[in-house]
Amino acid sequence: MLEVSGERVFVVMEESRRERKKRLTRQRIATAAVALFVEQGYEETMVAQIAAAADVDPKTFFNYFRSKDDVLFADMDHVHDLLLGAIVRRHPDEGPGEVLVRMVQEYAAHRRPEVTPKKPEELSAWSRLVLTSPALQAKGLYVLLDIQQRIADALVEAFPGQLDPITAAAMTGSLMGAIQQTTLASVRLGRTQDEMWEASRRGLDIAARGLLSVRPSAEGP
Repeated sequence: MLEVSGERVFVVMEESRRERKKRLTRQRIATAAVALFVEQGYEETMVAQIAAAADVDPKTFFNYFRSKDDVLFADMDHVHDLLLGAIVRRHPDEGPGEVLVRMVQEYAAHRRPEVTPKKPEELSAWSRLVLTSPALQAKGLYVLLDIQQRIADALVEAFPGQLDPITAAAMTGSLMGAIQQTTLASVRLGRTQDEMWEASRRGLDIAARGLLSVRPSAEGP
């Protein structure tokens, strides 16, 4: 019995080491990619160059990222799950604004410990890349509009017959716009990663003053 128990512990430790190796490899590829994007431009950087700089095979790159722009917009499926899951789990006494506020708070609580720490110059490099490359601007806009639409749709579904799509869209746009702009402003000012999270919290607070005034109507839209 002790031998079986010991074997189980060994297997868990092996899985932990594999996950750590995968995380470090993914991080090394992403770091190499951003460095090359900054040095020679996003459009001019090839996947083969990123793989060589990260000391991995090009096939390994595609084990972690679907394309080179995915390096900068990775984990969006995970982000969607965190945000939309909070809406699905709404409390019976919550209004739509309260659901959105809790959604962001729960997202920050789960996501913040997962994000790799970055220096202010690294945050600025990422921001400059996205804002100066036409391809990345288009990708960033698509990602933002897509998640806003998903949140608005989930909000309407969470309040059937009580919240109309126009109001849901306005609430979602107000919230996401405030968080996006305060985050970008923090990065442009060269603030730390912790200060960036604090800036997003302030954006939430400002948007919430309007959001919390919206209550579901018993008569429907």
